[in-house]
Amino acid sequence: MTTEILSRRTILAAGMGLFALSAFPARGRSSADQIHVMKDPDCGCCSAWIEIVEAAGFAVTTELRAGTALMRYKAENGIPQKMASCHTARIQGYMLEGHVPVADIRRLLDERPDAIGLAVPGMPYGSPGMGPESEREAYDVVLIRKDGTTEVFTRYPAA
Repeated sequence: MTTEILSRRTILAAGMGLFALSAFPARGRSSADQIHVMKDPDCGCCSAWIEIVEAAGFAVTTELRAGTALMRYKAENGIPQKMASCHTARIQGYMLEGHVPVADIRRLLDERPDAIGLAVPGMPYGSPGMGPESEREAYDVVLIRKDGTTEVFTRYPAA
């Protein structure tokens, strides 16, 4: 009988411990690691980019918007039309437009420039989520400043 009571206590204690641990974010994630993505419901390359970002340890939430609603969201958040791509994300107050590589997201968050965010205009082949990097075409990651000016943040040569 004593063994049964100890087993129940052990199970109860373990269950309470697991419940307490569930209050902490998985893999040490904090709100700083959360990316919220606005995307077209039918876009497959957006989903591929999201998988890459999640595999790098970011927690991603998505919101579906199509057509005019998605374009309006971009404009309302300072993304110039010439910088537009297929999806728009937000992390720590910065906007990410299109297939921005994880290394550039991390650099942006480390350097914290006075900017709206980063963009990879269009959908260049070989950018994250757009085909194999080994076959990529040359593309730039562009920093969008708050005054609307842009500058190259990172240049990726053709593979």
